[in-house]
Amino acid sequence: MDFTETEILAAGMIGFDMIEGPNVKWYRHFSDSALKIDMENFLMNFYLSFRGGDESLQPLAILYDSFYVVAFPRGLELCCLFMHPGNLGPKISHLGDIAGELIIQMDEEAQQVETAPAEVNLVDETKRIVINLLHGQEKSTPELRRYFKLSNSEIWRVMSQLEETNAVVRTHKVGRTQFWTAV
Repeated sequence: MDFTETEILAAGMIGFDMIEGPNVKWYRHFSDSALKIDMENFLMNFYLSFRGGDESLQPLAILYDSFYVVAFPRGLELCCLFMHPGNLGPKISHLGDIAGELIIQMDEEAQQVETAPAEVNLVDETKRIVINLLHGQEKSTPELRRYFKLSNSEIWRVMSQLEETNAVVRTHKVGRTQFWTAV
């Protein structure tokens, strides 16, 4: 990663008094930036973020929307460098895509664990009741979800399976709400 000193927006030294807690020993802006932090109000959370908990599991940097902070401890003090985020947007976006894929994989694994033999009967019973509910009338997905106290993804899984077997069909859509009826 290339680095230039112009990326440093501000620097500060946060000390720690045993009676009063964290305090700003020194703080200076290096550039005319939109970085406006009320260090006195932000101090306790900020100090605990870097110095709290297990010493082997403390962050080296914290990323915010418009800046990131790198902190270097010296005893109970912290020397903090407030940096311009640079070209982190595409990297964060890419990491978000990876996280989204991992969430889907974890959901699928959890679903496989959840569909134990006793729960398969529960899913089949839910499908049977949904078909009976929808004979001669139509209901929305949120209404069906409330009948069975299912999450949004669970009711959609049931409805998709029923739709694949041609047991139910979509009638119309109002906004984001899908309506169903039995065939």
